[in-house]
Amino acid sequence: MKFFVHTYGCQMNVRDSEAVTAMLAAAGHECVKTEQEADLVIVNSCTVRQKAEEKAIGKAGNLIAAKKLTGLMGCAVKRLGADVFKRLPGLDFAVAPRAFGLIPRIVAGFKKGSRVLELGDDLVPESLMAHSQSGFQAFVTVLLGCDNRCSYCIVPDVRGHEYSRPAKEVLAEVKALAANGVKEVTLLGQSVLRYGIRNSAFTPCDDNPAGCNEEFPRLLRAICAIDGIERVRFTSAHPKGCTEELLAVYRDCPKVCRHLHLPVQSGSDRILKEMGRHYTRQEYLEAAKRLREMDGEFALTTDVIVGYPGETEADFEETRSLMDEAGFDNSFVFKYSPRPGTRSALLPDDVPTEEKERRDQVLLADQERRGQTRNERLVGTVREVLCEGPSKRNPDRWSGRDGGNRIVVWDRKEGEKAPALGESVLLRITAARPQILVGERVVG
Repeated sequence: MKFFVHTYGCQMNVRDSEAVTAMLAAAGHECVKTEQEADLVIVNSCTVRQKAEEKAIGKAGNLIAAKKLTGLMGCAVKRLGADVFKRLPGLDFAVAPRAFGLIPRIVAGFKKGSRVLELGDDLVPESLMAHSQSGFQAFVTVLLGCDNRCSYCIVPDVRGHEYSRPAKEVLAEVKALAANGVKEVTLLGQSVLRYGIRNSAFTPCDDNPAGCNEEFPRLLRAICAIDGIERVRFTSAHPKGCTEELLAVYRDCPKVCRHLHLPVQSGSDRILKEMGRHYTRQEYLEAAKRLREMDGEFALTTDVIVGYPGETEADFEETRSLMDEAGFDNSFVFKYSPRPGTRSALLPDDVPTEEKERRDQVLLADQERRGQTRNERLVGTVREVLCEGPSKRNPDRWSGRDGGNRIVVWDRKEGEKAPALGESVLLRITAARPQILVGERVVG
């Protein structure tokens, strides 16, 4: 059977889709490049925000209307449960996040009209297959679920409790990826620095040459020792995890990229407490300061929510001032929307839509200014960039990312050989924009 997987949402959904693609291919099915070619289309859904869920449900509805064999997987399935078939009467099967390993069996035994639903929270064997869509970059899930229980977040309900995959299993997957040509891995977890906290991922017999007490820094060191892996990234982080052991890994292991995505959500202590974030404004800024003191070029990015219930103008201005003090290289701003079943959904959604939009635009404008300032400091420096490919509009313009996850673009000179995907090149930065750097190849 020809199949196509359409993915919405975060990197963990991308990784889940890659695993399903690999499993179905191993079962003899053919992955095609477009949904038009496919006999079966699987939509991997997100439900963290209402708009994301609506997009996935809308896509599945369109596929059903087009008479495609249609499956829905992911977080929206877990949230909706059996009601998913009321929202999508023609849906053929629906699978929750922790049950995606059952999809090949469902497809093998599927009969039209069966309407299969799998909601079980049974842990999926994440080492199903080493798979990478790009060939040189890969996502590796190390922590499933979340126990943080932030007031606005539905993730713990749809992805379950935290579970740290055994370190031996993770390392075996990364070794297999490296053997297949992968140079850069990104370790995934909803709060990845909690790896090994709810359940130990290492056994007493596992090597620990650096004498780490914390399991995530220990895992990073073990991955850096794998031949073929040139870069290691991870997301998402929490200020409580920015410990001395993590900083030591950054100092000791050049393969670990000097970039951290550290969601702050608000700069107001009152709102942070309401959100259940378990840190103060000052604690967050101290974590950011430790990272920047270690390396002045360290790239720090974040997530922010505007319009949380009860957020006053004073609360919002505290967020603005924190963002300037932290000096984020980039930030992702989201307008608050209540999610059913969360604590904040019981509160009045009392910030008007127009005010949420205004605050969103203010923070985005602030970030443009801040991003320009941060990037201008890099003009004249030489960056090692991993090539991600040519521009679709201009085949002579290439782009890639430096260790700080900054996008760098450059033009090939006449007669210059095109770099290979995943090749590391040295670029001298000649110009800066708020979101990208412009460079030129360093010869010799």
